[in-house]
Amino acid sequence: MSTAGPLPVRPVLLVLDAAPRPRLGRLTGRARVEYADASTLPGRLPHADVLLVWDFTSPAVRRAWPGAGPRPRWVHTASAGVDHLICPELVASDTVVTNARGVFDEPVAEYVAALVLALAKDLPRTLDLQREREWRHRETRRVAGGRAVVVGSGPIGRAVVRVLRALGLTTALVGRTPRTGVHGPEDLDRLLARADWVVAAAPLTPETYGMFDARRFGVMQPGAYFVNVGRGRLVVEEALARALERRGIAGAALDVFADEPLTPGSPLWELPGLIVSPHMSGDTVGWRDALGAQFVELFEHWAAGRPLPNAVDKKRGYVPGH
Repeated sequence: MSTAGPLPVRPVLLVLDAAPRPRLGRLTGRARVEYADASTLPGRLPHADVLLVWDFTSPAVRRAWPGAGPRPRWVHTASAGVDHLICPELVASDTVVTNARGVFDEPVAEYVAALVLALAKDLPRTLDLQREREWRHRETRRVAGGRAVVVGSGPIGRAVVRVLRALGLTTALVGRTPRTGVHGPEDLDRLLARADWVVAAAPLTPETYGMFDARRFGVMQPGAYFVNVGRGRLVVEEALARALERRGIAGAALDVFADEPLTPGSPLWELPGLIVSPHMSGDTVGWRDALGAQFVELFEHWAAGRPLPNAVDKKRGYVPGH
């Protein structure tokens, strides 16, 4: 469909499918809902007015997006990140892209707090020793009074800062551009050198790709911990592995990976001091319903011709902050 002109009476809403399907009952009679998978998406995209990327782990949109000619007026992804769908043809088009900004902020922040406490209190080893029926007293680290650096100044990063401060950590926030309460990239190395905790919560962009490499892990203190709840490719995983093996840092937790799912043969499973979790930091009970409800609310804006909240700057790859 053309991206200009009046809206059709019953626009075609195409859903890139994943189970369980979104609950879109409120749109009954207002949109013609169709479903596609990676194989059928290329043929159906040109006939859709709206695309809901419900399968937000799939790169199918990037592969199928049409160049010149008919295409959806609006694309919404049920995820915070948009790197799985952004491509030059989509950036060049006048199609509006929105994301699920706001749904995952607090759940991810809670998950980061849990990881920080688990690492500081050596909970993984406690559980291992329990399974082995071994009574081994140890000393653990205090969290309060330490320093944390959170990289990524969007809603998730700001929520992480709030929970870490509640734990008694002095916390610095780093974003793309410096402003009140936010450090710029030029301050990152200086902050890393003093941090006890480093949390990556940034979007994946050309500027952030591989930003945590051997040099950055070398800047960090040997007693520091690293947590990634942003995007997997923010981290050079081989460099993190070397830092852990050589005890260049004290430990780490990864909830996202360069390639997902992590294969059974990946060496990351057995790295010393690493907690591995399967991209679940934002997925609390009822999260899919929250994503579906958010999309319906955005549809109301779109159908009424109002500006869409959560509009992504397609060139930057994220929703601009305030």
